[in-house]
Amino acid sequence: MSTTDALPGPDRMVPAGPPSSTVKRPFAWRDKIGYMFGDFGNDFTFILQSTFFLIFYTNVMGISAAHVGLLLGGARILDAFTDIGAGRLIDVSRPGKSGRFKPWLLRIMVPVAVAAVLMFSPFLQDGSYGARLGWMVFTYILWGSVFYTLINIPYGSMASVISNKAGERASLSVFRSLGATLANIGISVVLPLIVFIQIDGRSELSGTRMMLAAAGCAVLAVLCYLLCFANVEERIETPPKPKEERMGFAKTLGTLVTNRALTGMIFSSLFMLVAFMTLGSVMPYLLNEYFNNGQLLSAVNFVGLVPTLLLVPVAAKLAKAFGKKEVGAAGLALAVVSGLVLFAMRTDSPYVFMAGYALLMFGVACLNILIWAFITDVIDFQEVRTGERNDATVYATYSWARKLGQAAAGVLTGAALTAIGYESSTGENIVQTDAVLNGIYDLATLLPALLLLVSLLALVFWYPLSKKRVAANVATLEAKHEAEGRSA
Repeated sequence: MSTTDALPGPDRMVPAGPPSSTVKRPFAWRDKIGYMFGDFGNDFTFILQSTFFLIFYTNVMGISAAHVGLLLGGARILDAFTDIGAGRLIDVSRPGKSGRFKPWLLRIMVPVAVAAVLMFSPFLQDGSYGARLGWMVFTYILWGSVFYTLINIPYGSMASVISNKAGERASLSVFRSLGATLANIGISVVLPLIVFIQIDGRSELSGTRMMLAAAGCAVLAVLCYLLCFANVEERIETPPKPKEERMGFAKTLGTLVTNRALTGMIFSSLFMLVAFMTLGSVMPYLLNEYFNNGQLLSAVNFVGLVPTLLLVPVAAKLAKAFGKKEVGAAGLALAVVSGLVLFAMRTDSPYVFMAGYALLMFGVACLNILIWAFITDVIDFQEVRTGERNDATVYATYSWARKLGQAAAGVLTGAALTAIGYESSTGENIVQTDAVLNGIYDLATLLPALLLLVSLLALVFWYPLSKKRVAANVATLEAKHEAEGRSA
């Protein structure tokens, strides 16, 4: 792929530590496309899990929604150790021939794909409740707490060493979000047409079709990881300091806790993610029960993804002109208003609902499409504060927060469905009451609007990295790295 579109800058590697004689090609479209495929690979299993896990285990495997929610919450305790531990391991390890982060893609891509297929395999569908529950717990932890952690953290950390330029980092975030959106289209728009079937006038999820769909997603995930590995270049060297010179693990964690940029980003994105994923988890129930047509999920998900596609060409430009924080805040405000209007309308028309849902998702996309560039800004802020780069540890902390959001969404959705009286169905002709149907509608409108309001307030009043502050941090680090290069 041509590199003539690369932004101005030297062709040599930019040192973040001792200078290197290694020559790297300039940043170009190849990096953007390659990085996009990495998130494409991630989301072939992540979005598959977030969209279908709850309804698969309640309606196919016959597990209570409350037990699914407890698993999603309990696994996050384990993730506190696996995520942060993996990040620290990567930060203190010597880089490989292809870089610090890229080798992990090759090591973990097959295990994470296999674990995703096992997670949606209805082998014990007719077994005892304890066996079905045990299978759910084992496969979910294997996928999420072990293998997804070991591939997602190095992938996400990689953005900070592909380029040190704010505009290029913003474009990486945009293309990563594009990859997630394309995977979302394939999973949440196409798969419902395959995995939901009509039996006696009722829409039901097929366990066999779900397993085959997961296998197809697993194969595509591996291919996407390979494309990412082949096309992304790590340009910024971040060799770990000698053991006697670097901060201890406890002290490093202390600096993260007091990093207002990190905590502000985590708090805002956490509530945004909980809103987004709660809405995603409730949507199959809303369409399958409230609108009585699970196949409408394809159309609704497509409508929700269109705003992200529309933002892709302009998101980096908007961030450059107004600032990432500022664009995200404006979008969240629109999303809150849209959710509240849908709640007040209480429409019986899925098409009216789609219109309001599209506006809500447009607002969420304004933050979500740039959130990965927020992380690179936070990593820079950490180095300005402490003098030490902790790329993978910072990203691992945020990754754990995202998993907390995923868990909170699962716990919240499972508990809320139980609270409104939803009855799990495994093929029985169970008709939900009007009160339950109205409760499902509230979970799809009012609840996400309130969660997004908290996200907006955190971004505006807590997160400190405005456009001006980010520019100052970049200038400080450029001067520091140039001085380190001259003194070597």
